[in-house]
Amino acid sequence: MGLGVARALLAKGFAVHAHDIVPERQAAAVALGAVGCGSAMEAGRAASVVITVVVDAAQTRAVLFGERGLCGTLARGSTLMMCSTIAPRDSEALADELAGAGISMLDAPISGGPARAHAGTLTVMASGPAAAFTACESVLDAMSAKCFRVSGRAGDGSRMKVVNNMLAAANLAAGCEAMAMASKLGLDLRQVREVVNASSGGSWIFTDRMARALEGDASVHAAARVLAKDVGLFVDTARDLGLPAPMSECAREIFLDTVARGFGEEDDSAVLRRYLEIYGKK
Repeated sequence: MGLGVARALLAKGFAVHAHDIVPERQAAAVALGAVGCGSAMEAGRAASVVITVVVDAAQTRAVLFGERGLCGTLARGSTLMMCSTIAPRDSEALADELAGAGISMLDAPISGGPARAHAGTLTVMASGPAAAFTACESVLDAMSAKCFRVSGRAGDGSRMKVVNNMLAAANLAAGCEAMAMASKLGLDLRQVREVVNASSGGSWIFTDRMARALEGDASVHAAARVLAKDVGLFVDTARDLGLPAPMSECAREIFLDTVARGFGEEDDSAVLRRYLEIYGKK
């Protein structure tokens, strides 16, 4: 998704300096017109707004505070747009640490997948100080179709994303279970998808993922291990609050089992294959 964001910004005339630990992805950004950088520190040196699009809190911390990290070069008064899905408490902690260095943080998780990232039509759920929103306004306009200003409190963007991704995981897990049962019952899965999409059982993620699964699309749009991590954040948040969360716990177990069966690096639509493996293909 980071490559998609870079492309959307370049298409709107922004100067983009990019760093990715995967050389092929950085080369792809350079081919689109970005300036390739040898480290996060180098990428942040020329920017007043820096966007991080990595998997989790550990990677975000490495990008910010690790060797040749962003905080070695970000100037006071600059703004970080943190677009990863992480625990709200981690987002709050990062915002506090950066504020101590005179850097504003916009807690701005993104949703929509690589295709919408490339098109500049992501959904952003953001929270942070007014100054951070002002600094990022033109960037947000270029990369998103909808930007929800959740609040001025650090962590609320992450809270909103954790809620959204729990629903994505639960809907996807339920949809794959239903499709595997439909296969066992001898129904035509393409017709099942068409009927569900026109009926009360449909959801955006069912429509999107089942299309990929049934067409045999092997490309990874969102790895199964990432959604396992995301729904786990909801479970952890519920536990921190002392609240029961049976639906999210069930969805997490399904995704963890999907990862354990060797599908972790595959697209999260591979949950269907996990169910078919358990049920036995008809």
